[in-house]
Amino acid sequence: MVGLNNLRPPRGSRKKPLRVGRGIGARKSKTAGRGNKGQRSRRGYSRRAGFEGGQMPLHRRLPKRGFTNIFRREVATVNVEALNTFSAGERVTPETLRQRGLIRRGRPVKILGDGELKVKLTVAAHAFSAGAREKIEKAGGQVEVLSAPPAAPSPAGEQPSAV
Repeated sequence: MVGLNNLRPPRGSRKKPLRVGRGIGARKSKTAGRGNKGQRSRRGYSRRAGFEGGQMPLHRRLPKRGFTNIFRREVATVNVEALNTFSAGERVTPETLRQRGLIRRGRPVKILGDGELKVKLTVAAHAFSAGAREKIEKAGGQVEVLSAPPAAPSPAGEQPSAV
């Protein structure tokens, strides 16, 4: 009868750990499978991600492309198609967009013109594309431009110079 008092793992599934470096007659003796000398034979060695044994790593051998603008201003974008979830005559603000889960907090909102708007809305946002403005007004709605929140300071702590 099998019970909690006589449960055992299957025979051969549990092995004793190999004791390395325990004398010349042992299975893994002396260098214990670490080879001779060098950084990897020492205690506490751990390899850095991407380390290639001193060879120039791949991420440094490959050419770098592109440009990263450190002064970019990130905006939360919403297409006019997504505004169809609001009822006619409603006022759409960044707070109502946030409540519906269309944007995350902390970024200025820009409305883009992808899709068709079928309801008459008053849309308040920080920026509008020309196509979005046209589609909102064509549907009988109104556009309100909010003042943009203050720009986050640049990483260097200075403004770009006008050249």
